[in-house]
Amino acid sequence: MPLSSAQAAQELLNRRAARTRLIDFAQYTLPTYEEAGHHSLIAQKLEAVERGDIKRLMIFMPPRHGKSELASRRFPAWYMGRNPNVEIIAASYNSDLAADFGREVRSIVNSEEYQALFPGLLLRQDSKAADRWHTTGGGAYRASGVGTAMTGRGADLLLIDDPVKDREEADSELRRDRVWDWYRSTAYTRLSPNGRVVVIQTRWHEDDLSGRLLEQMGDEGDQWEVLSLPAIIEGQPLWGERFTLERLDAIKRTVGAREWSALYMQSPQPDEGTFFQRAWFKEWIDKPKDLRIYGTSDYAVTDGGGDYTVHRVWGVDSKGAIYRLDGWRGQTSSDQWIEEKLNLIVKHKPLAWFGESGVIQKAVEPMLKRRMRERQVWCRLEWVPSIHDKATRARGFQSRAAMGEVWFEPGADVSEFLVFPAGKHDDDVDTASLMGRALDMAHPAILQNVQATKPKRDGYMPSNEHDAENDWRVV
Repeated sequence: MPLSSAQAAQELLNRRAARTRLIDFAQYTLPTYEEAGHHSLIAQKLEAVERGDIKRLMIFMPPRHGKSELASRRFPAWYMGRNPNVEIIAASYNSDLAADFGREVRSIVNSEEYQALFPGLLLRQDSKAADRWHTTGGGAYRASGVGTAMTGRGADLLLIDDPVKDREEADSELRRDRVWDWYRSTAYTRLSPNGRVVVIQTRWHEDDLSGRLLEQMGDEGDQWEVLSLPAIIEGQPLWGERFTLERLDAIKRTVGAREWSALYMQSPQPDEGTFFQRAWFKEWIDKPKDLRIYGTSDYAVTDGGGDYTVHRVWGVDSKGAIYRLDGWRGQTSSDQWIEEKLNLIVKHKPLAWFGESGVIQKAVEPMLKRRMRERQVWCRLEWVPSIHDKATRARGFQSRAAMGEVWFEPGADVSEFLVFPAGKHDDDVDTASLMGRALDMAHPAILQNVQATKPKRDGYMPSNEHDAENDWRVV
């Protein structure tokens, strides 16, 4: 049925609006699209990217709040309609998901509604694969998994939607390093001189791709515009029509504090702590006497690198409670942190000093022993077997902290413990983990006096040289 003159006029207005504004484009090409207030904010930022007013954009928002529909499906199609010769690379945590986005964007471009808005911009017949297709306007769309090669591809627009899949990947330092290396050496190098980058994700970890890019801003890196949309803002739900406060509260109870803070509030470091809780950490005023003194170190072998070398001195009382007494922390060359460690040994005279065995031991031990001989400073060096998973390493110390058996020095900064294992740095946690593991392993270097006297047995009484007061046992 032909349109009336009024309907035809309205259709022309709708098409003009859809060519100009992203939200109108989404509603025109997907009549069931439901706009919410936060969608308008996202659209305004993406429109600024298309104009060139924003060259680097990050969008953080909770799962199932419409980020991918607007930013990864509708936006690239709209962008290409307004810029027919643009080259777009869209990446996600694996190639299959990226190809799914590519297939959906291709369907939008091939639809009747799109052709009504941008007539003549068609898919090229010889290039229609879901992960790689071209248009008659000279444009191209390529889908890529994060970490895969992009040889020969260029990008006027680089879209990255969720660079990590789940908590396991986010907690893996190896995986985070791979994502970072891929971005710097592969994805970023494909950008055209005026290329734009949009990163869309929920925050899993403080040290994720977005976290590293934001930290780089202070070192004269790319300057990013950030749109962070937590699930609850000033007591009100971000998308109340779909996720009421009651629903969000149920989600929070189900997923737990860490996932809630990271995925839903875009803050991967809950103030109260998760693996370690703030209430567990107590400060000693006057430390007990007769503590058995030990030391632990977590070594960073790269001078001025991202990690810290940390030395900590611990006291263990007769009941097994742990007291952190002293320490040193720095990003320095090995000659400096060796001297700092020896200074702590001279000051506290520990019974043993623990580090982690493996590659670090091989790199550290020879120069450490040489300097100990030169300074005539002696201490028993012990090396605890390496465990790859940091959370597993920390279980022994965690259980003692939860039982109220850990005391820190007055004014101690425990922030690193509260964000573990989602924090960027965990060097202090590693030193604590070593102390907990040494106790758990009943390491021979850990000695404990036996307080109770030995009972008589068959008329036998321990001799003076083996009496209960001077006896010891391994814990």
